[in-house]
Amino acid sequence: MNEWLTDFGMFLAQLLSLVIIIALIAAVVMRARSSGPAHSRLHLEELNETRKHRHRRMTMAASEPGGRKRLLKAFRKEDKTRGRHGRKAQADARATVWVLDFHGDIKASGAARLAEEVSAVIAVATEGDEVVVRLESAGGLVHAYGLAAAELDRLRLAKLSTTVCVDKVAASGGYLMACAADRIRAAPFAVLGSIGVVAQLPNVHRLLKRHDIDVELLTAGRYKRTLTVFGENTPEGREKFLEDIQTTHELFKRHVAERRPGLDIDAVATGEIWYGSQACENGLIDALGTSEAYLFERMEQAKVINLKLEPKRKLGDRLGVAISRGVERAIERSLEMLEATRWQKR
Repeated sequence: MNEWLTDFGMFLAQLLSLVIIIALIAAVVMRARSSGPAHSRLHLEELNETRKHRHRRMTMAASEPGGRKRLLKAFRKEDKTRGRHGRKAQADARATVWVLDFHGDIKASGAARLAEEVSAVIAVATEGDEVVVRLESAGGLVHAYGLAAAELDRLRLAKLSTTVCVDKVAASGGYLMACAADRIRAAPFAVLGSIGVVAQLPNVHRLLKRHDIDVELLTAGRYKRTLTVFGENTPEGREKFLEDIQTTHELFKRHVAERRPGLDIDAVATGEIWYGSQACENGLIDALGTSEAYLFERMEQAKVINLKLEPKRKLGDRLGVAISRGVERAIERSLEMLEATRWQKR
């Protein structure tokens, strides 16, 4: 028994030493890496190849067991023939469809990543290429979505054919972005529109006054503050605040009207939302259909590549997961040894 305890103690000491060494190495590497610039990882997926591999797997699964070997041989022959004769000709003849994804929150936080992706596409796209943006956003801050829309406008300025596909929602700021495209497609029950502006804020002035609390608001400039949360709001301030909202709405309407000249902007800029089929009737979109159906169709004539910039996971995160798994395995091994020894001692 004493010998077993000694061996077990040595094992735990070695394990602890290993964990400490790994932690020290991780700390040194993280410190060195943190001083360098942060980079994103470019992820490219050729959807044609993904579709082909899925089709082959499903064909194999649906075939009789005796025919799978024959199918596999045929697939290999097809790949060999294509690589020997057709790859260069196909690359020369077919355009490329670049697919970008934007899922917007209230601050349009993905605008910076979208800007980099747009720059990457503009740098390599050639005549005849198309950009498809799968867009999903219910809108948010005016300046944030104004920036995101301006990034999509760069594709138009670069003379790249652009299609926005909406499967779920592109409302308010999301629709502002969608209008930057040459064409908008949406699923039948996708939500679109909401061409309007809303602002609200609480005012606790009367509550503070009831408790004899004064709030001093000092400004330089007549309209530096119009409505406030703590101070007493005036009719003049409310009038100016409403005027600012109306100005923003007019800019929104002008942006949409310039990019969709056939749209009756006064009829649709009421802040209402429409489902896809209604939006198509009203001219807010050009066609009905899901993004998957459109990309599936485009794969017949073009190479379709999904482009995505992903932030690199920090080394500390990766090492933390690795260390955690290592410790778990070590504990499991210790318990297994303890259990095995217990049985052996009997």
